[in-house]
Amino acid sequence: MVKKAGKAHAAKSGGSRSPGASGYVLALREALAAGLEAIGTFEIGDCRVEIAAGDDSMWAVVRRPGGGGIAIRAGHATGGFRRIRKRKAGEGEALHLVAESAAGRHRFSFGGSGDDLRRLRVRAWVTPTAPLLIPFLPRDLYPLDGDDDPMGATGRVEAAQRGPNTGLVYLTVEEPAFGHVLYVQDLTRLNDYFRTTETSPIGRVGGEWPELGYLPPTPPQSGTPPIKPLPAGEETAMSDAIIVLRDLGATSEQEKARQFVQMLGEAYAALDRPPILFRDWVSRAEATLRDLDQAPAATCTSYGHRYIRPYTGAEYPDSMVQMTVLAAIHDFARWSRQPEPLEAAFAAGMERFYDPDLKTLRRYLPNVGEDKNADAVDSWYLYHPLRNLAHLALDGEDWARDLFLRSVDYGIRAAHHFAYDWPIQYDVRDFRVITAKRGDEKHGQTDVGGFYAYVMLLGFELTGETRFVDEARAALDAAMGMRFELEYQANLTAWGAAACMRLWRVTNRAEYREQAYVYLASFLHNCEIWESRIAAAAHYSNFFGTTALHDAPYMAMYECFDSFMAWERFLLESGPELDPAARTLIAEYGKYVLHRAWFYYPDALPADILARDIRNGHIDRALSFPVEDLYADGQAPGQVGQEIYGAGAALVLASRAFHRVDDAPFHIFSDHLLAAQETTGDRAIGLQLTGTRESEALLAIVRRGRRRLPACHVTIGDGEAIRPTYVGHDRIEFRLPGDAHVTLSWNSP
Repeated sequence: MVKKAGKAHAAKSGGSRSPGASGYVLALREALAAGLEAIGTFEIGDCRVEIAAGDDSMWAVVRRPGGGGIAIRAGHATGGFRRIRKRKAGEGEALHLVAESAAGRHRFSFGGSGDDLRRLRVRAWVTPTAPLLIPFLPRDLYPLDGDDDPMGATGRVEAAQRGPNTGLVYLTVEEPAFGHVLYVQDLTRLNDYFRTTETSPIGRVGGEWPELGYLPPTPPQSGTPPIKPLPAGEETAMSDAIIVLRDLGATSEQEKARQFVQMLGEAYAALDRPPILFRDWVSRAEATLRDLDQAPAATCTSYGHRYIRPYTGAEYPDSMVQMTVLAAIHDFARWSRQPEPLEAAFAAGMERFYDPDLKTLRRYLPNVGEDKNADAVDSWYLYHPLRNLAHLALDGEDWARDLFLRSVDYGIRAAHHFAYDWPIQYDVRDFRVITAKRGDEKHGQTDVGGFYAYVMLLGFELTGETRFVDEARAALDAAMGMRFELEYQANLTAWGAAACMRLWRVTNRAEYREQAYVYLASFLHNCEIWESRIAAAAHYSNFFGTTALHDAPYMAMYECFDSFMAWERFLLESGPELDPAARTLIAEYGKYVLHRAWFYYPDALPADILARDIRNGHIDRALSFPVEDLYADGQAPGQVGQEIYGAGAALVLASRAFHRVDDAPFHIFSDHLLAAQETTGDRAIGLQLTGTRESEALLAIVRRGRRRLPACHVTIGDGEAIRPTYVGHDRIEFRLPGDAHVTLSWNSP
């Protein structure tokens, strides 16, 4: 029986608490005090789970002896549940129940696993007896003190769902010391509910202590509310909650971030994930280069040089845009082993962005139109071209080295002026702040320090000057304490993580390796780890995408592929010390980039779902440039425009995911980063993937040009043969463990 006798339920002070309590909190408090008859019990680690029905709710109450607990509302029914029956538990289930209510038939599934990280899964479905309107449903997660009182437990919500991102809430129950709780609602499995009721799960997981968890979206109520019922006789999933528990305490932001990553990795293993499809990024890259060169809307001429337009037929040349696409072209040319004339053409015009008086690159050319403030610069815009210049300089481009070294000291002056706490926008002439804070009015560009640190470490690699290391340390030290408020823009946060890992290698100071988890946790917090099938989103994938900004409503291609490059560097720097959950999640992010980034291209989308009202320029489906914006809530893609500055995506993804094999009639495609590639025979090669056994990798043998594919043989480990999952005239696919050591051999074609 779920009941605790003892002292009166007095409210306790301290911790996080709402100024009041809803009737749902008070009803739970009263029900637990009176006692609920347990229908079934099971254990996960040292926690006992009791399933019980209250007056109007089905509950799973989790308690740790002497450590308090949590209550999870599995389902709610006006008038309560009746004729509750047990069914045979299926795989992964501890208890399966069927019940009836005035609304219809309900099913509930409960299961648990784990010892150190305990995972509880609570699922619910309903089959209405009549078309069912749902005006409101309450939240489902309540911390409890040692006397089963939701008003008595105190703690802190560390992170909650932001906009369209993963439906999660991460909290610490401090008194009693229950530990950390990560609640994740698998929104993918609830698409039928969202589509039928024409609702969206945007921002629906969070709450105010102690009433937390998932607030199911319902149609807005008014004098004439919309009528979108669940159909009679059809079963609809109502909830799929995954709760990960950990009693190990953590006081530092680094340890809380690491535990969040570990717990998210545990939850991720239970999430519904879409299948990965092979994408021909090499062909897409070649089409991109052709369109960059030939499409009149892609470039313009100033001062006798060619410059890239940020959007199709719109906006002025921009140093960040020019360098982003130029660096991607450079990488693809190096991969293809063929010079690309566009690289030299775009490089020739970079000097015109340099201001010899200020000794820095400006955002715009001197002849920018009067509708732009030529002196305004976003903080991150100053440093992004420097990163790409340093990248090219390290690859032997002397012009890039010269321009970097002439510009970098101004960037250091800016960092010193703002004490490593950058505003949103300032005047490049005198550092006068134009816009201080982002939309929350609390912070500026919080993750610029991490990106700045990465640029400084490139400066150290170029010159050997230790002042650059000192700058990197100062910037990363200044960013400590931001917790889950760290992210401003997704790709900057990813580069901050890479900077932490690199600085750890340079200084051998473990605190920077641990600080990398804060950047990683903040990045993952802003990811959409669910697959939407709402409205237009049914035609593309958003799974494991990251929203462009901390509060952005959409995913953007530029942040997508720039983050991909950052995590590549992070993994290469990390080594075996990296937590396995972190390695798994980063590997999964990378492979889903290679899958879903394809949908940013207008020719991969139905023409009728593209936006009609476009903010910048126009959309041309014949051009191989991505749209900027895809939305999890199913809004029309491309509202912001077709971003040419995102055109480097295909070039970057092709040069990272496809691997050349000398004298072979094929490329090797891997959706996991390769840590090593070694020729072991005349027609044999060894590969080491950088994922973990918990992730699945796609390896494909892709023919080059019109050459015929040979018969190929793949083994892993000590010789386990892997059978292909797809064989076609253009490629052969294999599915492998993400950490596999692969031996590929082939016969003469």
